Amino acid sequence: MDGEQAVPQAPRRARGALRAIAVDITPFKVSRDYRRIWWAELLSQVGSQITVVAVFIQVYQLTRSPAALGVVGLVQLVPLSIATIVGGPLIDRLDRRKILLATQAGLVAMSATLLIGSTLHRTPLWLVYLPVGLAAGFSGIGSPTRGSIVPNLIPIELLSSAVALNQIMWNAAMVAGPALGGIIVATSKTHGLTYAYAADVVSFAATIYVTLRLPAQIPKNNAEQPSTGARAIRDAFTFLKGKRVLQATFVVDLVAMIFGMPRALFPILAVKQFHRGPEIVGALFSSIAVGALIGASTAGWVTRIRRQGLAVLVAVSIWGGCIALFGAIHVLALAFILLAAAGAADVISAVFRGTILQSTVTDAFRGRLTAIHILVVTGGPRLGDVIGVLMPQFTRYRVGGPAAQS
Repeated sequence: MDGEQAVPQAPRRARGALRAIAVDITPFKVSRDYRRIWWAELLSQVGSQITVVAVFIQVYQLTRSPAALGVVGLVQLVPLSIATIVGGPLIDRLDRRKILLATQAGLVAMSATLLIGSTLHRTPLWLVYLPVGLAAGFSGIGSPTRGSIVPNLIPIELLSSAVALNQIMWNAAMVAGPALGGIIVATSKTHGLTYAYAADVVSFAATIYVTLRLPAQIPKNNAEQPSTGARAIRDAFTFLKGKRVLQATFVVDLVAMIFGMPRALFPILAVKQFHRGPEIVGALFSSIAVGALIGASTAGWVTRIRRQGLAVLVAVSIWGGCIALFGAIHVLALAFILLAAAGAADVISAVFRGTILQSTVTDAFRGRLTAIHILVVTGGPRLGDVIGVLMPQFTRYRVGGPAAQS
């Protein structure tokens, strides 16, 4: 009799174990608006990631210069920083729905500019840098605006689940987008970049449509917020005082992204280290996201972790170790595995950091603190792009160049 019961119990236990680690999709069921935003943003992010790969490939094709690749991060970092100062207070005062629509319109215009520039016989470098930089500024306002809307669409107890679902969405886009971007560019030597930028332009349609259907998103207690950007940002940092766990998440992630995100080196590594072409550039980008997607999809267990700050430190340490090993190997298959493992660790860190942020911050400060968070998350890799490509050049000059010879 015991043997007969063991057979049906085995799949039941397997299903129970799967439910224990699988991400909770309840936010999809309880909020139609959240569900719509999620799917629309998935499509839009796929287009944006296609453009990320296309830009790096285009700049390298135009210049063959590692330094020029580093400048891509620099021209994005400055507008992104300004957007945090200017946009954060606005997100806490104005209708977030209208802000999101305005930023989406700006992003469409920048992608269209890249599209037009790619049709020229030889695209001027400034015609790549300018729209890329301005697009980073629009994203610096649009992303925290969207992040500030989501907590008001779902019950607070589902916040961790929503953060995990958002990570699945972003990383699914980062799997599909770069891979598609590399393939699209590689399929046509003359029009590949144009096709890639055109795909990005089209991808914004869903987000604009869904945002138009949202009700007004007026921040709570918005009348109490100051009107001056500098004072409003200062108040946000004052709010952070005493919240050491939240402060630590910002610092840890900033350090990890600056010194451990070698995005700008991928076009160079694809050619010089792995002896491949543009399709491998996209694959390197996607490898991180594949691991992150797996990590986010199995993040159901994170809701049972109480010491979330410690969990962030452990996850970031794993990320750094994998990236360090990636820099030391020359086998492409092993490179993909290490990048995937790094991505899985990073997304777990991101789920914990996002939960800590959204559960700690009140709605009156959510726009500004989310903007600072976005600056850390997206600004860190861009600063890392600059350091990653310029540091080897500086080291070579000091060790084997004119400085050494003199």
